[in-house]
Amino acid sequence: MSRATLAKNPNEVAEMFDGVAQRYDLTNTVISLGQDRLWRKATRRALDLRRGDAVLDLGAGTGVSTVEYTAEGAFAIGTDISLGMLRAGLHRGVPMVAGNALELPYRDDSFDAVTISFALRNVPHTERALAELFRVTKPGGRIVICEFSRATWAPFRFAYENIALKAIPLAARVVSSNPEAYQYLQESIRTWPDQARLAGLLGAAGWERPAWRNLTGGVVALHRATKPGGSSRSSD
Repeated sequence: MSRATLAKNPNEVAEMFDGVAQRYDLTNTVISLGQDRLWRKATRRALDLRRGDAVLDLGAGTGVSTVEYTAEGAFAIGTDISLGMLRAGLHRGVPMVAGNALELPYRDDSFDAVTISFALRNVPHTERALAELFRVTKPGGRIVICEFSRATWAPFRFAYENIALKAIPLAARVVSSNPEAYQYLQESIRTWPDQARLAGLLGAAGWERPAWRNLTGGVVALHRATKPGGSSRSSD
């Protein structure tokens, strides 16, 4: 069974996700107790999509979210480093492209909106990935990041970090095709920047007005920002 280390070597990350692809979506629903659907809905609302918007869904996995963006009238392209995940999502009938977050295969100013959910944490250089997403976004375009973060209420944070996180690998053994990968998930969540630090990284990459909204008590956070220039829209 394959799992990446916190060095986040792209080849190791891709191989690890290849190993979980077939049961990835089911495993996510089980270990999140169904919250994954609510997180995707909140991400769609934050993107504030209009018909015809070009959207990059980076770290798309099997394309679950890509399909949902398409259903709202956007032209959505799913992109992921794992060929196994992309193959598992081919039946969804949406554009799926193999690509590395540090070297995106798209021209400058290509997308009205870019989004990445639960995948930025797996990239070895967060700042470079945010700069690449900035590059391919049109002036006035927006970014939405949905990612694990830091629970805000101290008692809940203690329970989450000392009970819930430790239970993830155990739950994954029941449903995942590669439960070792979920040990990495637990470790990567613990070392990920909190809400304010990620907002700071967005600003350093050139994004304007970075802000966040906590979901599930801060266990997950939605970060939003815009690229300077053009026309921008506020989102709910």
